[in-house]
Amino acid sequence: MAAGFGIAAGDYKQYNGGITFFLLLSCLVAAMGGFIFGYDIGVSGGVTSMEPFLEKFFPGVQSRMKQDTSISNYCKFDSQMLTLFTSSLYLAGLVTSFFASWITDAFGRKPSMLAGGSAFLAGAALNGAAFNIYMLILGRIFLGIGVGFTNQAVPLYLSELALPKHRGAISNGFQFSLGIGFFAANIVNYGTEKITGGWGWRVSLAMAAVPASALTLGAIFLPETPNSFIQRSDDHEKARRMLQKIRGTNDVQSELEDLIEASDASKKIKNPYKNILRRKYRPQLLMSVAIPFFQIMTGINVVGFYAPILFRTIGLGESASLLSSVITGVVGSGTTFIAMVVVDRVGRRFLLLVGGVLMFFPQILVGGIMAVKLGDQGGLSKEYSYAVLALISLYIAGFGVSWGPLGWLIPSEIFPMEIRSAGQSVTVAVNFLFTFVVGQTFLSMLCHFKAGLFFFFGGWAAVMTVFVYFLLPETKNIPIEQMDGIWREHWFWKRFVGGDNKKVMIKIDEI
Repeated sequence: MAAGFGIAAGDYKQYNGGITFFLLLSCLVAAMGGFIFGYDIGVSGGVTSMEPFLEKFFPGVQSRMKQDTSISNYCKFDSQMLTLFTSSLYLAGLVTSFFASWITDAFGRKPSMLAGGSAFLAGAALNGAAFNIYMLILGRIFLGIGVGFTNQAVPLYLSELALPKHRGAISNGFQFSLGIGFFAANIVNYGTEKITGGWGWRVSLAMAAVPASALTLGAIFLPETPNSFIQRSDDHEKARRMLQKIRGTNDVQSELEDLIEASDASKKIKNPYKNILRRKYRPQLLMSVAIPFFQIMTGINVVGFYAPILFRTIGLGESASLLSSVITGVVGSGTTFIAMVVVDRVGRRFLLLVGGVLMFFPQILVGGIMAVKLGDQGGLSKEYSYAVLALISLYIAGFGVSWGPLGWLIPSEIFPMEIRSAGQSVTVAVNFLFTFVVGQTFLSMLCHFKAGLFFFFGGWAAVMTVFVYFLLPETKNIPIEQMDGIWREHWFWKRFVGGDNKKVMIKIDEI
């Protein structure tokens, strides 16, 4: 770690308690929001490579793929309607995220998760029963509403329930669940593609109702976070009992006092969106935009959406393409689990820097192989196809240990309570905005840029790695309500926040 760019977590107060069964069960239910998100990313990419699905809803694409031998390999799937099927979810999520922010702030994290689960159920039913493109996209819109609510509430919920020393591992459960959902979708797609009669895609889309039901029913019984409860109620004794149950100890006075203090400060803020524009919140505002932007510009979502299509582009068959996506799903889930284990030991910055390097080189090498060996017609040899699969797996491993889990973790832990919901909604909105833009343009970009598209995303991997090295301070093991101290001690950000926030960092030796 570069000198002056990190802050020792030992300078901050640590709270009592540990990981209880009640805490784990609550986090497991909440993390189902990530599972549904991952399932949707995986299932949409899979069904758009299934010929019966294309024949029913996108016959032009299916015709080009099967009959037009003159069209470029890179352009066979170029269809704005096909990309709209994928990206409409994120446009709906973008709009929903702002309403979800108000609901999450005014009524708590739990109602937002309940609303998200209900919307997921409606979307899964519509998609599974769709008989035309309009019904299909309407179902995607309902799924987008669900994602808008859950992506707003779940990262906050997990981050607020966790102790500082466990926050990285527990909050990364969101991305881990997302990876498991992605892997499950690829397994389902691989199985349903073999169903005779051409209706396997309906099973794939409708199966989203299973995790959606688990989230909806589970959310009814979830506890609210103490942070949110104190923010909306003056019943501090009930908050104390809630903390004691979550932490597994009666000694929660220190944490309770910090939550009350933070809540009192937040209640003085009438307009959190206006407040987040103040100079002293400049670091958090930039991170709420830059981190989700960079997460999308890794290119991971388009690999998730279109991996089967990408593998078909390089010459693999329908079944082999879906099996290749299963392999990449295993890699993503496995490396995210590794990140969960080590993130609170090695820190966020280290993983982001390592992940940036692991993403950069595979992208450049894949671009090079496709530029040299894949023409507009034909396909790659089996050896080069396997090499591309291996490199994409390495790239996904880099994402799995870095920008995948940390792209959700860091924004959920850096905002003070008075701007927390507003900051998270900005993060979610930016994520959805650029996911929509990249998702809607990817197949067209693949057609026009061809192999150069991988150099494009590889360049962004280099940019975000430099950004992390110079501008992102370390946040591991620091209580959320004391996080403002990292900006005042950062070589660059202290010029914005140093004189505007008088709250003094609490040292252990002062307790």
